Amino acid sequence: MTAETSSPGSTPAATGTVTTAVPARLDRLPWSRWHWMIVIGLGTVWILDGLEVTIVGNVAGRIAEEGSGLDISSAQITGMAAALYVAGACSGALFFGWLTDRYGRKKLFMVTLVVYLAATALTALSFETWWFFLFRFLTGFGIGGEYAAINSAIDELIPSKYRGRVDLIINGSYWLGAIGGALLSIVMLDTDIFPKDLGWRLSFGLGVVLGLVILLVRRHVPESPRWQFIHGQGEKADALVSSAEREIEKEKGEKLPPPAGEITIHQRKSIGFGLIAKTVFRGYPRRAVLGLSLFVGQAFLYNAITFGFGTILITFFDVPTGSTGYYFAVIAAGNFCGPLLLGPLFDTVGRRIMISSTYLLSGILLFGTAYLFDRGSLTATTMTVCWCVVLFFASAGASSAYLTVSEIFPMETRAMAIAFFYAIGTAAGGISGPLLFANLTESGVVGDTVLAFQIGAGLMCAAGLVAAFLAVKAERRSLEDIAEPLSVVHGGSADSA
Repeated sequence: MTAETSSPGSTPAATGTVTTAVPARLDRLPWSRWHWMIVIGLGTVWILDGLEVTIVGNVAGRIAEEGSGLDISSAQITGMAAALYVAGACSGALFFGWLTDRYGRKKLFMVTLVVYLAATALTALSFETWWFFLFRFLTGFGIGGEYAAINSAIDELIPSKYRGRVDLIINGSYWLGAIGGALLSIVMLDTDIFPKDLGWRLSFGLGVVLGLVILLVRRHVPESPRWQFIHGQGEKADALVSSAEREIEKEKGEKLPPPAGEITIHQRKSIGFGLIAKTVFRGYPRRAVLGLSLFVGQAFLYNAITFGFGTILITFFDVPTGSTGYYFAVIAAGNFCGPLLLGPLFDTVGRRIMISSTYLLSGILLFGTAYLFDRGSLTATTMTVCWCVVLFFASAGASSAYLTVSEIFPMETRAMAIAFFYAIGTAAGGISGPLLFANLTESGVVGDTVLAFQIGAGLMCAAGLVAAFLAVKAERRSLEDIAEPLSVVHGGSADSA
């Protein structure tokens, strides 16, 4: 392979190598319309995910009713269907994560959104239980691929100064979708407006419409220049960054400062799975433990418990099926406010303090909620308030799990690392969790639900303690400084970015 380009931003160093300032050039960019385009094009998909999961949780009772058009129970929806959705997400993350590292971020974040939209549309057309289960799995398959492709692209395009808060807020935007899904379900479940067999189908259909709009916006989001220069596309990477620089200089009305340094890498078309696994687990064992701990803790709390929140309200507080959306909208608002308000602190106070404290606080507060629930001291309203406070901190912590695994491993392994930790952590808490929790809440026994709360709280606290010792101080540092690329060539230009 020959060196790609002789431009100022990316120059030949030796046969098969390229010296580039692309990472430093990206990190020194001020916030601009170009970055907003990336955030809107990529980040809004989490709104779809939140909409999807919340609609299913809130319409579960209605779909289970006679006359809905499906012969299915509420426990099957919040248990089996939820587990299949998560199983699909884990499988999709691994499959599309590997393809993302191999073929690029942009190709895959377009493909995964198409898969997601098609499966969601077919879910709305469900006529048999098996059909509903199948397309819940395939919907998850698409959204799992989104997590790998999008988180890697976002971290590689956003300047290091803003990376923490942007990543947290984008992942937290899931809860904007949850608010929409909760309020939408109220309208769609109103049988004075829509028949029982139509309202829930239209809920999924509206998600498809929103997704099509996002697909149109996403066409303008660029490929990751970091991925390009490593995979033999140095000229394209340089041209892309140069175009962004010209656009931003025109917007700001001033010249950009010179980049802080260069890096010399050996270009390669693809990287084997064996090398990725060896790098993550042999080269960074402490970081691997950290990633697994964070994902297991947050996945069990969210996938195991919030999937069944509507059932808790109905079972223990006699809240009507059509009214659960009001309560969930309040909880979702608390979830979004967490990353929004706490996100900047991850870039200023630092990753280690903020990750460990958000996990520990949410776990301790959940233990307190379990205690009050066990005593019978809570009503539907006060239960919702407790959950709102718990999830204010838990949401920031959960979002930081995605941020962590996407920035602490070498660039060549990024999408696959996200996929692996998401899949393992989510499988541990997100597949077994809904299956277990559906049975616990359906039993109507307070002690069973308290036990589920305590398990989720314990895992969050354990992950917080791990983070207190192992979290990486990645705030305001370039990705190449946090984890040196596997393709770096020593003895060339040093990476001082």
